Amino acid sequence: MSSLDDLRKQIDDIDSAIVELLAQRMEVCREVADLKSQTHTAVIQPQRVREVLTTRRQWAIDNDVDPDFVEQLFRILLSETHRIEVAHVKPFEKPAKIADVLASALDAVACRIDHVVVAVANLAAASNFLAAIGFAVNNTDDTAIKVAEGGGVTVVLVGPGDKAVDAHLSEHGSGVQHIAIEVLNAGYVQELLRAANIPLLTDVVVDQHGHEQFFTVLDPATGVQLGFISRTGNRVPMSGQNVRALFRAIGDA
Repeated sequence: MSSLDDLRKQIDDIDSAIVELLAQRMEVCREVADLKSQTHTAVIQPQRVREVLTTRRQWAIDNDVDPDFVEQLFRILLSETHRIEVAHVKPFEKPAKIADVLASALDAVACRIDHVVVAVANLAAASNFLAAIGFAVNNTDDTAIKVAEGGGVTVVLVGPGDKAVDAHLSEHGSGVQHIAIEVLNAGYVQELLRAANIPLLTDVVVDQHGHEQFFTVLDPATGVQLGFISRTGNRVPMSGQNVRALFRAIGDA
């Protein structure tokens, strides 16, 4: 049986190979940028983006890897590719970079903005607005909650009709109710914030799918309330029931 050190060495070797492959990909992207510039071809090619995401999702399925996870990775990669193609023809000074960039314990475990929850007085109007922008607005198991998705961005719309939501709307009006940050471990982050004397509104709330989430108190200086979420189960969307339970947990706190 391999030791933990042996397995970590395998991971290090694989990660090193991934970085080398990324460097190769970026070099090809620079060649693409040169060719596009010479032929006056548009930098952004939406059809090509769709083809890349579709094929990579299928490759993920073929290799028993979650396709949503792979799509997230490739959306980040496509964003960097686009940046390189644009910056390649502009006289930007290349900034210095260092390897040690972790500024805090939170910096080591925070991953990305997972979703933004918006309380709205008029759910239909809010849904129409996001749909007009280009979001796919989908119903949930709760008629007063809709999920709008566009690329890697998720906005959860919560309409009136529930005591906790109505109280929030009465006090704050329509707007962002909280920003959910994905972290590696919600319990660990909770302890970090407690140690820093950050006021917490709830304990860690866990649903049947393995979403673990907790909330800070609404910060009066910024007007921001944060949620921290980690996933320990299958990768599934936030359900209306889940969002409703979290809203009520906040209201009861």
